[in-house]
Amino acid sequence: MISNQILQNTIDGLKNITRTDLCVLDVEGKILAATFPDADSFSESAQSFVNSPADSQVVNGCQFFKVFDEHQLEYILLAYGDSEDVYMIGKIASFQIQNLLVAYKERFDKDNFIKNLLLDNLLLVDIYNRAKKLHIDIEVRRVVFLIETNRDKDGNELEKIRGLFGGKSKDFVTAVDEKNIIVVKELAENEQYEDLRKTAEVILNLFRGDGNGVHISYGTVINELKEVSRSYKEARMALDVGKIFFEEQNIIAYSQLGIGRLIYQLPIPLCKMFIKEIFDGKSPDEFDEEILTTINKFFENSLNVSETSRQLYIHRNTLVYRLDKLQKSTGLDLRVFEDAITFKIALMVVKYMKYMETMDY
Repeated sequence: MISNQILQNTIDGLKNITRTDLCVLDVEGKILAATFPDADSFSESAQSFVNSPADSQVVNGCQFFKVFDEHQLEYILLAYGDSEDVYMIGKIASFQIQNLLVAYKERFDKDNFIKNLLLDNLLLVDIYNRAKKLHIDIEVRRVVFLIETNRDKDGNELEKIRGLFGGKSKDFVTAVDEKNIIVVKELAENEQYEDLRKTAEVILNLFRGDGNGVHISYGTVINELKEVSRSYKEARMALDVGKIFFEEQNIIAYSQLGIGRLIYQLPIPLCKMFIKEIFDGKSPDEFDEEILTTINKFFENSLNVSETSRQLYIHRNTLVYRLDKLQKSTGLDLRVFEDAITFKIALMVVKYMKYMETMDY
């Protein structure tokens, strides 16, 4: 359960303090970590020690200790030397590794619990019982962040994010698949949605070199542990919808999706039917670049003819001519609010359909 690198770091630190060489082996005598070069020569002795009833023993001038995970033998620790001091150092080292086993097992249990909680795999009674056993507060404000990383460029994204949140024992960081990392963050009473945006920016800054490959989303704030899965589903939807309608943004909140989250849930056949009925089989994105730029600027300026013509550096009558021309070809007058809404939704529906065509569904 503990990585070999962690074991190596642990015994390296102990050697620096005690000046005593140490080695950790598995129950088959394989070297997992060592502070001296000829540790392999003790493999056979370690295997013999595994089969002995003793928990510690002096063999070939070295102290051997058994390290258990509950009642299961997990490691053999070797302390180089047979003096009383070396024996005490070996006891301390084996105790340290024992504590690491407990800590990592607890973290694994919490990660497993959080994953099942996110995926809605737990009954309500199980949530409360397991949370109590793992010392996780039930009624606390939390939010779920979802980080989609570019794993092709780097391989330590999870470690980077754990480094940011890992010291805060009440925040949970876990990977759900190869590209997505989840942070379940506990919030203070005074933390608001603008603070969540700042947190997302801090995460994004961890990947400043390849920020274009990283997208971050977050759900709404929840007040109970049982609602964590809802915040996760919102973050998941925000990530997907953000790529369609907010593609220029690396950070997207569920609360800013607007009508996009409704369009995202429409079946494709219904979308095609809508476009066909409104535009008689044509697509609204088939207009030339000039018309599309005019339409988008007109929407940006809340259907204000004067302001739109000013920003496009054209005469007001030119803009009116373009809008009249569009009305003749589509039957929709964008100066009328209902027609403008219909056209705006149509543009978003087409964008959604094109995105879905690129996905492997």
